[in-house]
Amino acid sequence: MGRSLNLGLRIGVAVMFAAALTAAVAAGVLAATPAGAQTMPPQPAPATPSPPPQPPPSNQFSPNELVDAGHRFFGGVSRGLASVVEKAVSQWGQPNGYILGEEAGGAFVGGLRYGDGTLYTKNAGDLRVFWQGPSLGFDAGADGARTMMLVYKLPRTQAIFDRFGGIAGSAYFIGGFGMTALTANDIVLVPIRSGVGFRLGANIGYLKFTDHPTWNPF
Repeated sequence: MGRSLNLGLRIGVAVMFAAALTAAVAAGVLAATPAGAQTMPPQPAPATPSPPPQPPPSNQFSPNELVDAGHRFFGGVSRGLASVVEKAVSQWGQPNGYILGEEAGGAFVGGLRYGDGTLYTKNAGDLRVFWQGPSLGFDAGADGARTMMLVYKLPRTQAIFDRFGGIAGSAYFIGGFGMTALTANDIVLVPIRSGVGFRLGANIGYLKFTDHPTWNPF
């Protein structure tokens, strides 16, 4: 009987010791665990910054570049040039080339126009060009003019050697400058003219560009 009582007491003491040890270990684990790790809320993803605005293509000329080139070319008669360039850029965008040159023409019902100059580009070099073309309409007079031509969508310099026809309703006049538009194979050519003489009436026609001078306008 005594032996059974002693065994029961030893078992009871062992169970109590094991329970106390388990409680101590659990308390130590909880104490070692950071409090913030138990209730850490999910962090929001960092905001993605907006991409920077893309600069204009490097092969195009800005309005300021065109006006500066025109001022140097036309000299003291260039007061209305900025307005004409602004009108062209608002309608067709920024050109990837322009021509500076001189031309002369005359008409009595039927007329002719001849000119020569240089095509300027940013990354394809410069090119000497000549142009000539007929016109037909209610037109009379003679003129000589310095001419600046804005060139749009030119895929390569040699593509300028083509025949460009007029775009209806594209005429614009301000401050002594006149602007029209011509097109061929998706290329748009915008001649801006200022000069002496006079041409009365309206006419239709085209300009043919060549790499050498010729008297044949056709």
